[in-house]
Amino acid sequence: MAFPSSLHVLAKVLGGTPWGIDARIVDVEVDVRLGMPQTHLVGLGDTAVRESKERVRSAIRNSDIKLDGRAVLIHLAPADLRKEGSHLDLPIALGLLAAYQVLPADCLTGRLLCGELGLDGRLRPVRGALALAALAREQKLAELLLPVDNAPEAAALEGVAIIGVGTLKEAIAHLRGDTPLQPASPRPAPPPAAGLDLTDVRGHATAKRALEVAAAGGHNLLLIGPPGSGKTMLARRLPPLLPPLLREEAIVVTKIQSIGGEALPDGLVQERPFRNPHTDTSTAGLIGGTAAARPGEVTLAHCGVLFLDELPEFRRDSLEALRQPIEDGRVTVVRAGARFTYPARFLLLAAMNPCTCGFLGDPRHECRCSPLEIARYRTRISGPLLDRIDLHIEVPALTLAELHQEGGEPSADVARRVAAAREVQRLRFGRQRTTPLNAAMTEGQLHRHCRLEPAAQALLDDAFQKLGLSIRAVTRVLKVARTIADLGRAERIAALHVAEAIQYRCLDRRVTSTADD
Repeated sequence: MAFPSSLHVLAKVLGGTPWGIDARIVDVEVDVRLGMPQTHLVGLGDTAVRESKERVRSAIRNSDIKLDGRAVLIHLAPADLRKEGSHLDLPIALGLLAAYQVLPADCLTGRLLCGELGLDGRLRPVRGALALAALAREQKLAELLLPVDNAPEAAALEGVAIIGVGTLKEAIAHLRGDTPLQPASPRPAPPPAAGLDLTDVRGHATAKRALEVAAAGGHNLLLIGPPGSGKTMLARRLPPLLPPLLREEAIVVTKIQSIGGEALPDGLVQERPFRNPHTDTSTAGLIGGTAAARPGEVTLAHCGVLFLDELPEFRRDSLEALRQPIEDGRVTVVRAGARFTYPARFLLLAAMNPCTCGFLGDPRHECRCSPLEIARYRTRISGPLLDRIDLHIEVPALTLAELHQEGGEPSADVARRVAAAREVQRLRFGRQRTTPLNAAMTEGQLHRHCRLEPAAQALLDDAFQKLGLSIRAVTRVLKVARTIADLGRAERIAALHVAEAIQYRCLDRRVTSTADD
């Protein structure tokens, strides 16, 4: 094998690095010259990037390629952009081979390279393959070379040829034209898995109806009941009521889960996320913003459901941090030298006991909590956070008669009504890219689309006075009433719709009755 006789060779390769849920171009510049054998890597890389030079040297050596000792400088540009992970192993290795003239320099033009190298020269999968494919398409590049395990994910995006490679040798043979590899093809979506069904749930007619309303309008829901009453059972039956992801939503959800290191199917994610973090989850884990600024649970639940069981047991600062993503549908994470804005439009589904022991209002058990203990337990959830939860539903313990009842409507029937109501909303807000929901209406949209009949307005005014509702709570009632009207295919909001929406705010009623006592 011939090696360069010139004293100095410079090669340039295009790589990519994750940036939020997207990716950015990194110019990998490799300078090889005669001098003391040593390799320097510069360009604001994290530990994984800095260690790549050892992985690359070993992978090249174990691919039966010998390079003589020279002074090597590897620059990752732009120099002020933070690079993380092992994504740049492959472009560094191929850039080094081009600088040594093992590869012709022109074969790297118009290609984006990405992948982690094992010491034996095999390519290992990396995070964010779909984001890298979007970057290659945006830059109008001919090909994206990446590990073969990432190819099905990246191939789901049209407009760029995705070349999956298994080893460094395969990449070299493809670039030289000796053994060209065929672009990966998108794989058909697997059939949806059978979900849990509402027919499994006995009784709880009000809670089931609340699940339907929440699914139809994207409304946040809080279930309150004693242990064993069925709160978690109900919560896990919400996802089958939601419609399938739109393609635009599926692309974003796949990007998020890929960047977050979640296990992915071949191609785009088809099912809406259902996230159920533990009560010990930190604020950074919930909202995002670990040392690597990874997306948190609120972002991983984007376009899906975030289920917080035992809501009062979460840390107070974590719960308060939920207020921004609930209100804005996004969360901003600031780290040294970087600022990331992640999407976080999710349906919040929470569950809690009515008191510390959990048996308040349960006729089968005696509650031993004092009024002060009950008040202290409930104040773990602040008023502003409760105002942002549209539906507060009591889930009482079932009676023996209810246990022997039939299960009721199957989830498929309820899902059809939910889909019809969402189609009404899609037509109402048709100019948006993705389907907006009533829960996300702006103030202007609220005044335009939530017109009340006179009797409905009088009922809402009366509830505002007697229940002491906040302005935000009134807004939530209006949005829920709009969804209930959509489920009933009604153009205007009637008193019946407002009455049902008010019924779904049991905590407001409790506060008032306690004050009256």
